[in-house]
Amino acid sequence: MLQGFIHYGLHFLAPLMIVMICFRTQWIKAYAIMLSTFVIDLDHLLATPLFDPNRCSIDFHFLHSYIAIGVYVGLLLPPKTRIFGLGLCIHILADFCDCLLM
Repeated sequence: MLQGFIHYGLHFLAPLMIVMICFRTQWIKAYAIMLSTFVIDLDHLLATPLFDPNRCSIDFHFLHSYIAIGVYVGLLLPPKTRIFGLGLCIHILADFCDCLLM
């Protein structure tokens, strides 16, 4: 239960808090962009089995690989991709916390 609270709290509440503080004037747009980063979970559809509660997604799925994570960190640098990169990094952090709590 704690793992689910941490995981989904990081996925939904952390981005909301960040946009309310850092992107206050455009918080709805920024929050929508951050939530759009769930698209990287599409790589879970290629795994067999599709869902394994004991599998760490970091470096197992290709959009959760260390190379992809490096790209996500790089997206933090240009101002035009910063919100998307931040959402991706928070997404990876949530998944990493799952790995630690297994």
